[in-house]
Formats: sequence, C-alpha cells, structure tokens
Amino acid sequence: MELFKHQKDFKMDVLKEVGNIGAGNAATALSQLLNKPIDMAVPKVQLLGFEEIAEKVGGTEELVYAVFLRVEGEAPGNLFFILTPDAARSLLGRVAGISEVSGDELSELEMSALNEIGNILAGSYLSSLADFTSLSMYPTVPALAMDMAGAILSYGLLQFGQMGDDALLIDTTFLEGKDEIEGQFFLIPDPESFPKIFKSLGVPFDDV
Repeated sequence: MELFKHQKDFKMDVLKEVGNIGAGNAATALSQLLNKPIDMAVPKVQLLGFEEIAEKVGGTEELVYAVFLRVEGEAPGNLFFILTPDAARSLLGRVAGISEVSGDELSELEMSALNEIGNILAGSYLSSLADFTSLSMYPTVPALAMDMAGAILSYGLLQFGQMGDDALLIDTTFLEGKDEIEGQFFLIPDPESFPKIFKSLGVPFDDV
C-alpha cells in the first residue's frame, strides 16, 4: 500500500494529536448538549486500508449502526461513525441518559440522538484536522442507518462515488464509571485528498 511506504512517525504523531484534540472538543460539546460531564479516553489512531474497515467492526456481516456523511471542502472525503447495537444502546442509556431498549431496533428519538452524537463527533474531529492542516473541511448533514457493515460501506460507495484506498481510524471510547463504550470513527479521504492533507502538514506525500 502506497500510503504505508511513505509513512513517517511524526505524521502519525500529528494525526494522533488531531484525535486527542477532536476527542476533547467532542467531550466538551456533548457535555454542553447533555448538561452532564462526558469523559472520553485518549483515542487510538491508525491508518488502514479501505478493505479492512469492515473487519475492524467484526466483519462484513456484522450488524452495526452507522452515522455517515460526506466531507466537503479542500480535502473531500467520506466519514463513518460505526457502533455495534450493544454499544449504541449503552451510549444512549449511560451517556445520553435515554432509557435503554431491548433488541436491536431503536426508537425515532433514540435514532435522532445517536445521529446527533455522531454529528458532534464528526464536527469535532474535522474541525481539529482543519485547524492542523489549514484546509477547509466541513461535514454535510449526516444520515443514520442500521445494516450489515459491508452493506453500509457499499451504500456509501454508491452514494458518494469512488472512495480512497486508505482510511484514518480513530477509536472513540466513552467512559462511564468503570465501563467503556467503544465506537469507530473512519475518515476516508478521496484519492487526491491524502496528498493534500500531508503536504499541508509540511510533508510531501511522495517523501520517502
């Protein structure tokens, strides 16, 4: 994979810092929205191939909730915030204070709340990345779906067209006492966007 051939440690350090700041901003925004303290763990950040995304959430046939949207601006791309049904229910019940439900189906209110949480996370991470790169990046209105992970990603391809081969993964973990609620945030820049992002960080993409 071309991206890994050109990977430098300090590139990852910058991306990790983006994740850290984005998580802090998201925790602050969610705390204000919910009027309660929200804690988030320091996120794990990594780069991976597009084909590895579904495996990260349990496989292509794993049932998931996904908030997905288009990133527009100078470095366009696609963005997914993916949760298992158990994680979605726990997030709504323990973090958002909405009564947990049985089964996989969420009510309209719960779906709306989950969509808004995903929207806040997307805005926080994209804002952090835009600040670091000085590139204009902003999200479209998000949509929420429940389906198999492979179907979610395929739908994204149909909706948004060609995706890049590489994705930025930010493991997002909410803390509720001793419990952890995990989700995955995937930013998949268009093929021409990763070079723009790294060059804006002062590192030519073709720098070995």
